[in-house]
Amino acid sequence: MTEHTTTTLELAERPSGPDERDSLTVVGNATTVLHCGGITVLTHPVFVHRHEEVDIGYGMHARRLLDPALEFDDLPPVDLVVLSHLHGDHFDQVARDRLSRDLPILTTAEAAETLREWGFRAVHGMETWDVVRVVRGEEQLEVTAVPARHGPPGANLVLPDVMGSVLEWSSAGRRHGLYVTGDTLVIDELAEVQERWPELDVGLWHLGGTRVLGVLVTMDADQGVELMRRVRPRRVVPVHHADFDVFTSSLEDFLEAAEEAGVRDRVAVVPRGGRSRVAPETPGAGEDTVEAGAATMPSDDLPGGGHEQTQPLAPDGTPTPIDDEGALLPPTEEQLPPGGPLR
Repeated sequence: MTEHTTTTLELAERPSGPDERDSLTVVGNATTVLHCGGITVLTHPVFVHRHEEVDIGYGMHARRLLDPALEFDDLPPVDLVVLSHLHGDHFDQVARDRLSRDLPILTTAEAAETLREWGFRAVHGMETWDVVRVVRGEEQLEVTAVPARHGPPGANLVLPDVMGSVLEWSSAGRRHGLYVTGDTLVIDELAEVQERWPELDVGLWHLGGTRVLGVLVTMDADQGVELMRRVRPRRVVPVHHADFDVFTSSLEDFLEAAEEAGVRDRVAVVPRGGRSRVAPETPGAGEDTVEAGAATMPSDDLPGGGHEQTQPLAPDGTPTPIDDEGALLPPTEEQLPPGGPLR
């Protein structure tokens, strides 16, 4: 196996917030909040709103179709960012303007160079199989850069370097593992992920079948299922499939392909704004692994069509209201439990 370097990153102590240990929250696109024991990780920070555009290189832009489930100001205290590559649909103008210049960012060596030029001071450029060990007191998280390729052979001439990442930590006497694919196609090198980590808890699959000038550059439904055959976490959470107008392969496509392949029971759909335990107490990928429900809006109701929007449910189990533009509104007073909003 390939050699790697290990770097230790010491975090300053800070007051602990609400106990959301060992959970993941889907914000939208590939943006998630991961509570890895007592260390909080933000992945692929994108907070532009519906109808806004982001830069995807060479003068091209992608338009957002759905609002993020959380606003930037609603984020919990974040300890570090994990970023697979530097495209605007993974690190947008809000992130560039609002993130602290001293917040650690783990990313590719190529992306790290640009981020430093933008003034970010705590960037760690990683090569494949490099490890960053993040430590705060007794808490420890290991992040390993794993193979990824953003397109077919030759596309690397015009597309950025990409890394997947595996996050490992211990909590309550149990070892946890979470795999973030990054924007990749299925490549032979990913077999080593399964060899190194045969008992991963969760995989965050970047799907969407993104096409740029007709070229497939992220996994579509069939590739997503193929990767499930090669890398076998207990549960796969699909992300990166509905937020931007460059996607050509929907969540429904992936679920149908998973059903046909006999692996649908390993897919857990976590709704936008929903939180799921990394290692649920009950086996399987059933509804009990998700701590917020979702209702699906017909694709005809969405701008551009052909995209799914998941609408979080209010505490009483009914869909949260939306306005005429499709933006989510706070639950009504009737939808809230006695005593007001859940905290």
